[in-house]
Amino acid sequence: MSRVMIFKRFERFWHWFQALLIFSLLITGFEIHGSYSLLHFGDATQLHTIAAWSLIVLWLFAIFWHITTGEWRQYVPTRDGLFAVIHYYLIGTFTGAEHPYRKTSKAKHNPLQRLAYLFFKLVISPIIWVSGLLYLFYNDWPAVLAGALNLETVALVHTAAAFAMLVFIIAHVYMTTMGHTLTSHIKPMVTGYEELDEPAKKP
Repeated sequence: MSRVMIFKRFERFWHWFQALLIFSLLITGFEIHGSYSLLHFGDATQLHTIAAWSLIVLWLFAIFWHITTGEWRQYVPTRDGLFAVIHYYLIGTFTGAEHPYRKTSKAKHNPLQRLAYLFFKLVISPIIWVSGLLYLFYNDWPAVLAGALNLETVALVHTAAAFAMLVFIIAHVYMTTMGHTLTSHIKPMVTGYEELDEPAKKP
C-alpha cells in the first residue's frame, strides 16, 4: 500500500467551495420558498442570486478542468461490478463484508458513484440551472416563451430539483461515513492523499 495523491488541489477546492455554495443556495432557497425565516426575504434573494452565479462560474472552470485533464473519464458509467457494489451497500455494509471495489487514481469512483455523480451533473444540475435562470429573468421572457410557460410551473420544477439535490447530498454525506472509520472517506478530500495498492506518484 502506498500514499497516493488521488484528489488534486483544484479538485479539492472545487468540491468544498461547491459544497459551501450549494448549502448556501439550499438555505436561502427554502427561505425564499417560505419554509422558515432566518433572513429577510430580500437578503435571502440577494444571497441566493450571488451564490447561484458563483456556482455557475465555478462549474465552468470545473468543466474546463475536467476536459483538459481527462478527469471526465472518471464519470463514464460502467456495469462492471455495479451489482456487487449495490449488494454491498444494501447488505454487505451491515454484515461486515469488505467493499468489492478497489479504488485507483485512474478510477476513483465505484460504478454506483459514477452513475450517481453523472445523474447529478446531467439531470439534477441542468434542471436547477435552466429553471433558476428562467425564474431570475422572468420579466425578460420573450412572448413565445411566456405563452408556453408560466412562472408557477418554473417555480415547482426548480423546487423539485432542489429537493432532489438535497436527497443527493444527504445520501452522499451518509455514504462518506461508511469507510473503515467515520472520516476515512472524508480525509482524502481534505489532504488529497489516500492509501492505495499502487505506486506512489508525485502530485
